[in-house]
Amino acid sequence: MKQIKVLGSGCRNCEITANAITKAAEQAGVAIELEKVTDIAAIMGYGVMSTPGVVIDGTVVHSGGVPGPDQIRTWLQATERQA
Repeated sequence: MKQIKVLGSGCRNCEITANAITKAAEQAGVAIELEKVTDIAAIMGYGVMSTPGVVIDGTVVHSGGVPGPDQIRTWLQATERQA
């Protein structure tokens, strides 16, 4: 199971990002555990200065702006190959 964190204040773009990741994982058949991180200190601990940020298994893969569906699918496929 992949540990995915969406970093952000809970703004609309953060919600869109979380929903897009959930949908892409369901379509790809990839099991994920999604956590929304809203604590500013925790977000800055990842070095993310622009939200939403996305962390997969402890690695920051995105920050700033809503990622596209193709980008999300690429992340999920890459992390599945590493498993």
